Amino acid sequence: MRLIMGQINANKTGLTQSVGFKLSVMTLAIMNITAVVSLRGLPAEATYGLSSAFYYLFAAIVFLIPTALVAAELAAMFADKQGGVFRWVGEAMGPRTGFLAIWLQWIESTIWYPTVLTFGAVSIAFIGMDTSQDMLLASNKVFTLCTVLIIYWVATFIALKGLGWVGKIAKIGGLVGTIIPAGLLIVLGIIYISTGGHNNMDMSQGFFPDLTKLDNLVLASSIFLFYAGMEMMGIHVMDVKNPTKNYPKAIFIGALITVMIFVLGTFSLGFIIPSKDINLTQSLLVGFDNYFHYLKMSWASPVIAIALMFGVLAGVLTWVSGPSKGIFTVGKAGYLPPFFQKSNKLGIQKNILLIQGALVTILSLLFVVMPSVQSFYQILSQLTVLLYLIMYMLMFASAILLRYKMPKVERPFRIGKGNLLMWLIAGVGFCGALFAFVLSFIPPSQISTGSNTVWFSVLIIGCIVVVVAPMIIYAMRKPTWKDPQAAKDFQPFHWDVQAQAASASPTAKVSDGTTTPTTAPSSGKASGTQQAGNSSKPQP
Repeated sequence: MRLIMGQINANKTGLTQSVGFKLSVMTLAIMNITAVVSLRGLPAEATYGLSSAFYYLFAAIVFLIPTALVAAELAAMFADKQGGVFRWVGEAMGPRTGFLAIWLQWIESTIWYPTVLTFGAVSIAFIGMDTSQDMLLASNKVFTLCTVLIIYWVATFIALKGLGWVGKIAKIGGLVGTIIPAGLLIVLGIIYISTGGHNNMDMSQGFFPDLTKLDNLVLASSIFLFYAGMEMMGIHVMDVKNPTKNYPKAIFIGALITVMIFVLGTFSLGFIIPSKDINLTQSLLVGFDNYFHYLKMSWASPVIAIALMFGVLAGVLTWVSGPSKGIFTVGKAGYLPPFFQKSNKLGIQKNILLIQGALVTILSLLFVVMPSVQSFYQILSQLTVLLYLIMYMLMFASAILLRYKMPKVERPFRIGKGNLLMWLIAGVGFCGALFAFVLSFIPPSQISTGSNTVWFSVLIIGCIVVVVAPMIIYAMRKPTWKDPQAAKDFQPFHWDVQAQAASASPTAKVSDGTTTPTTAPSSGKASGTQQAGNSSKPQP
């Protein structure tokens, strides 16, 4: 669930240290569940009927578990260094690629806002008592666009006032807007079937899908984003007693419960809504409404709509400041122009938030060219998946590379004694992410997305622009971009340490446990683009 992830993300660039207590296995498992579970995407998978369970299990095995384990090793490895995914990828592939990784993490969340707020607008539309009128209002482009922009900019202005009280709203929103509705949806499905309700799910498809139809796999590829964010949980690896044993145990327990919630929640929607009638933005609310009507509790429909809306709003409020804080911290170390480093008197990254808001506004205006609210929702969701998956592929590849570039660095949590298990787990994660990345370009057969030209243009051009932009910014960086205090606090990369140690003594032992012979001292600037005496240095 992104709202809890936002709180974690806002702090992930700082030091991660134990505060004296240790998390139990079940506590960490529950944290993993709340960090991942969201009900917004259940209708997309309900179109697959019984085979949706296959997709959930497949994605958990090849993506969710590898992501959690790899992120745990990387987080524990660099627990005392700032930067998050920038640090992880930067140590392995150089600062330019590290900057690309954290840029993708930020821009992905920016593109995500219109999609989740579209769901929030639909929740607001369903507060009324007339379902047919509610559905008509929910599909109205003008209503949805205005609601998205109003809510987002209100959240932005609140974020500029400080984050002291946002955490409380996030916790309440998570409980009221996600956890309770998820449990309620599953219970309603069980009551409906056990009391003789008609099962509208197509059970003829079977557990295993028809993998020969690639276009039918597109919506399933978006399930990877359901599990996105588990890398944030890696920061807690050192807060668990005996992490080598208990952290994987918590991950597997959390993953199992998460999959069960997704599978049973999806089935519950499939039981009450025929596949042909499923709408990506409305069906969750329609499903609840149908269940309440069946139980003669129609009065509860507006209540659940308000709860879901509150969960969405609380999540957006938290995430407006979360990912932008990460790139703000890295930017102050010299990777963004001074304009992007401006903050208000409370230390909030005001210029980044305003630019973020401008991008959200432009993306929201895609309503004008897309044939429906549903198609707009789907194309932005796919673009979000593509960008996040690029970041994940960089993370998996970096975990493998660091086993060879920094072989002797202490790893408080380590995947296997040798490198074979890391190759297996990170390799499976990389291949799974690559598989989903390729599938995400194929237009789904279940949804009208309008012109294929628009579909491919938005996805391809969107990916190119987003990936090229940080490369251009990195190439244009200047020494004057560094904030003196931030640069002082931002720990150097391992090759910087090697260069400094090599200059200091004939045979110096450096941070990765290797020895480096003396080389001629450099100009005295220790940066990611100036290195000495390190044959494996990444090229910026």
